[in-house]
Amino acid sequence: MMKENHKLIEKIKALKIKHQAIILAHNYQLPEVQDLADFCGDSLELSRLAAKNNAEVIVFCGVYFMAETAVILSPEKKVIMPDITAGCPMANMMNADDLKKLKKAHPQAVTVGYVNTSAEVKAELDYCCTSANAVAVVNALKDYKEIIFVPDKYLADYVSKQSGRKLISWHGFCPTHVKILPEDILREKKIHPQAKVMVHPECLSSVAVLADAVLSTSQMAKYAKTNPAKEFIVGTEAGLVYCLKRDNPDKKFYPASARAVCPNMKLTTQEKVLWALEELKDEVRVPKVVREKAHLAIERMLSIV
Repeated sequence: MMKENHKLIEKIKALKIKHQAIILAHNYQLPEVQDLADFCGDSLELSRLAAKNNAEVIVFCGVYFMAETAVILSPEKKVIMPDITAGCPMANMMNADDLKKLKKAHPQAVTVGYVNTSAEVKAELDYCCTSANAVAVVNALKDYKEIIFVPDKYLADYVSKQSGRKLISWHGFCPTHVKILPEDILREKKIHPQAKVMVHPECLSSVAVLADAVLSTSQMAKYAKTNPAKEFIVGTEAGLVYCLKRDNPDKKFYPASARAVCPNMKLTTQEKVLWALEELKDEVRVPKVVREKAHLAIERMLSIV
């Protein structure tokens, strides 16, 4: 089995050279996929890395909206997904028509949308944001009396509390993060009393208040590296624990809940990466008019942060 895996990895390396390809893997991907990747990180971070890279083909190991974002930032490149059926339930909880209706109901509002949205939704936004910079984006919009914030109601709640702004939110949420409950944090704290608790802002507000730090996945990676603590309770999708252990071998990391596993993030395998490179499919495309409008929302975000 080990020999077969070695052969598979060698084939992938050869195909990467042949097609001038890079492999990007989100922090929630399977360890075997993360180990193949040229870059691991959060969704926007990976798309920005891809845009700066001279690769002609981007193999995006994540979920669909992430690959779309890579297309938005690198329209001249071929972006393929090893499993194009891998979607994001939260992103699918709002479509462009939903946002248009919300904007019509609040015509004076500025619209801010999480990167975890489809390209069509991004095209209807004034500003995009990430979980890491959402508070900064909202804080910068002081001239607006009303702010629509979509699609995640728990991220909206966190941003509202941090910014002191009342936000018009949508009813979206991450099914994986809401599986992490307050009792999970309290249990782990009892077992590991010296551990720092870090949770994602997509978690329930009742979970966020129990944390030492509320952080995006990229912020968690930095926090774990720079904080002097030797133990951490990790309140996000369980895949991040692998990255944290790999990058901090002298520290211990405990998932807040074994239930916090995103099935969509686990669809990609090494074999699927190989097949994607062999046939250069499945390609993710975004229509030019949608791509350009969505890019504007991202550029406005970057001008702030």
